[in-house]
Amino acid sequence: MALAVSSKIYFVLLSFLFSFSATAQPYTNVTSGSLITANNANSTWESPSGEFAFGFQQIVPGAYLLAIWFNKIPERTIVWSANRDNLVGEGSKIQLFEDERFELSDPKGQQIWAATLSGVGVAYGAMLDTGNFVLVKNNSVVLWQSFDEPTDTLLPTQTLNQDGRLVSSFSKTNYSRGRFLFTLQSDGNLVSYTRNFPMDEMNFAYWATQTTGSGFKVVFNQAGYIFLVAKNGSVLNVLSSNADSTSQFYQRAILEYDGVLRHYVYPKSANSAGARVMAWSTMNFIPSNICMRIVERTGSGACGFNSFCSMGTDQIPKCECPIGYSFIDPNDRMSGCYPNFAPQNCDEEARETELFSITDMPNTDWPLSDYAHFQQVTEDWCRQVCLNDCFCAAVIYRDGNCWKKKYPLSNGIVDSSVEGKAMIKIRNNNGTTY
Repeated sequence: MALAVSSKIYFVLLSFLFSFSATAQPYTNVTSGSLITANNANSTWESPSGEFAFGFQQIVPGAYLLAIWFNKIPERTIVWSANRDNLVGEGSKIQLFEDERFELSDPKGQQIWAATLSGVGVAYGAMLDTGNFVLVKNNSVVLWQSFDEPTDTLLPTQTLNQDGRLVSSFSKTNYSRGRFLFTLQSDGNLVSYTRNFPMDEMNFAYWATQTTGSGFKVVFNQAGYIFLVAKNGSVLNVLSSNADSTSQFYQRAILEYDGVLRHYVYPKSANSAGARVMAWSTMNFIPSNICMRIVERTGSGACGFNSFCSMGTDQIPKCECPIGYSFIDPNDRMSGCYPNFAPQNCDEEARETELFSITDMPNTDWPLSDYAHFQQVTEDWCRQVCLNDCFCAAVIYRDGNCWKKKYPLSNGIVDSSVEGKAMIKIRNNNGTTY
């Protein structure tokens, strides 16, 4: 969650606020005519230290993503990509042309993506040790940089300006744009939204700094702090603080596929790791308990339709299917669930009530997907009214209230703070599926 700003932290933030720039890094020039081809040769443009690389990563056999990644760790974690919604085939190229175009083309030479320059006179490109790829004039003026077009990740020395945004990936292994968005709006409010997927529209705000009229820039500084500042440089919100030095730990902040913004660190060497494992570890995250944050009128909630969300001890949301349901895509647990039984017959003379039963799910709710509400009734009455209704998928019972739920069930939550219970209808002799 966002942290209170102590005087000590405030001093550290200000001391690093404007201490970095793209031109402060030594360059390894990418000259006009330079190109990289997507193939098994794995050619890259590396930063001077070799900590970052720019090139193609093979995501699945024969399909590549133009990306920047951490180059000295086994995971080769991606921090930026171009044309992320569509992988490119083997033989695709990224090239800095002599006429100053920086262009991604397919094996037939057709343009797929190109950098939009802020001026003319590109002299060279460079992969910097910050993780920023830049196109630069001879006087070191930056005409384009990857830091200005983030995908889902921020790195130390990077900023997010008004109207800037991070869009989550679709899943752990699918880097295309997903269901969540983190943006500093033009009004200064820093907000996390669900996306009206697959449209590029904001749907439901599930976290915000409430800084309308004052938020100016999100800064991830060299000290490992992430914070929101006003135009005069004053710190409005500290999103994440970190005692680990960027000289000893790789750091990144990523809006992950589950909608949570997490600040990660990774030891650069065994000496800096101390008691930590050589892996990414979470320092901070926002928001807390995303399962309870997302209750939207349209959309599926934190997880997919007909599923429910619960928080693990590791503070990672878990998406599960109710008994009698299966994941639509077992490899994507946010895809939602489907009933693996035939629906109840609505014919008055063959209602099949006796072929179905109700299973209790304590501390469970599917808010906002109800189509009928009854008051001052018993639990048994609530149970039976669902069995008798072919449209009823589940009921929620709490304090004498009974809510009928229809398909698809949305905003599924399991949490100890949820009062009452859900009672879901399944066909008898149906197998249990999780």
